[in-house]
Amino acid sequence: MPATYEPIATTTLGSTTASVTFSSISGAYTDLVLVCGSLAYVTGDDDAFVRFNSDTGTNYSWTQLNGTGSTTTSNRGTSTSGIRSINGMSTTDKGTAIINIQNYANTTTYKTTVSRHSTSFAGAFVGVWRNTAAITSVTVINLGAGGFASNSTFTLYGVKAA
Repeated sequence: MPATYEPIATTTLGSTTASVTFSSISGAYTDLVLVCGSLAYVTGDDDAFVRFNSDTGTNYSWTQLNGTGSTTTSNRGTSTSGIRSINGMSTTDKGTAIINIQNYANTTTYKTTVSRHSTSFAGAFVGVWRNTAAITSVTVINLGAGGFASNSTFTLYGVKAA
């Protein structure tokens, strides 16, 4: 069955920002896709996490796989305060990430994500938010010291079933 991506909102940062939130998301779509582009961090080598509905509790988990072409790594986080979805970015990487949020409006199942990113290496994450509430807001947060650099872009799409 074909699907259509419909842009919901876009944010381009005019200054350093620690987090970006998309709120008042309607339940009119089957899934959500968040595309983060021209990403760079202001200081250091930080990671970004997603949170839903302003929930900062420790009911998120994630698993990651990364590769540089010569080495691979994996990592896992359980009972964390967000789903790790982007890592390995620095002040010069200008990476891209795509975060798929499946079945976000369902109120009987936990919410799952799959994300892919390309920075100084390629990586993929799977994550779960252990909550059955429909997702009405998505926050991407840099938990490091610097924040997302100016000119980073964030676009949220709704996937409409045809």
